[in-house]
Amino acid sequence: MLKLAKTSLLAVAVMATSLVASDILVTVNGKNITKQDAQAFVTASAPKAIFAQLEPAEKRMVTDRLVEKQLFIELAAKEGIDKKPEFKRNMEKIKEELLVNMWMKEQMDNAIVSDSEAQAFYKKNADKFMGKASMHARHILVANEKDAKDIIAILKPLQGEALKTKFIETAKEKSTGPSGPKGGDLGTFSKGQMVPEFSKAAWALGNGQITTAPVKTQFGYHVIYLETKSPAAPIPYEKEKAKIITSLKQQQFTAKITQIAKELKSKAKIVETATETNATKK
Repeated sequence: MLKLAKTSLLAVAVMATSLVASDILVTVNGKNITKQDAQAFVTASAPKAIFAQLEPAEKRMVTDRLVEKQLFIELAAKEGIDKKPEFKRNMEKIKEELLVNMWMKEQMDNAIVSDSEAQAFYKKNADKFMGKASMHARHILVANEKDAKDIIAILKPLQGEALKTKFIETAKEKSTGPSGPKGGDLGTFSKGQMVPEFSKAAWALGNGQITTAPVKTQFGYHVIYLETKSPAAPIPYEKEKAKIITSLKQQQFTAKITQIAKELKSKAKIVETATETNATKK
């Protein structure tokens, strides 16, 4: 039984070691450079980028930069940069900044907002959580007014699915716009997203209707088909909950920091220099 236990522990240890090893990209003079280091490097210049999803050449470039950085660190240390007074002064400043930043983070992490508080804020500020009116439309774009009128003449007698089917076929065949191959599908958009002439004509339509006159814009002449139109409606609380809680935590944090700063100032011995005092008076 004891032998089995030892074997199991050894297996766990080996697994743990292999998991750590799998994170190592390269070792430079005994110093490991990991995937976590690479991600931090990437995040510094492109916050939304993910190292694991980069192209092989980009991963190679990041790894090369990290290798170079490690070699520069070693060279700087060898040349005694860390012994210079300026380095020590800057290290003290960095230490002070880190101290304050970590303390600030703790204050923020300690801010607590309950679900009931978040819901109360959502209800009190209902006007701030209204989604815009939106529509799903298609269009056929042609170069001249006559072509647009000819298309309308073909489509106008149709209704329902017959109209939609014919519109899609015609868009694929005749539309010069980039949405042509998709049957003129423009997806869902809200008011103000399209050029004024197009927007005015589109929003005047009812579901399943087309424009009965060509709509001229700087792009050409459009025939528009409205699939569905949705009025402005409240955004569900659950979709906004995380943002609300973050905002309320920030407010709580700001109020707390302001109060602490006020209390600390009242107890501290703060002496202004004559130069600063005179500058203030002026």
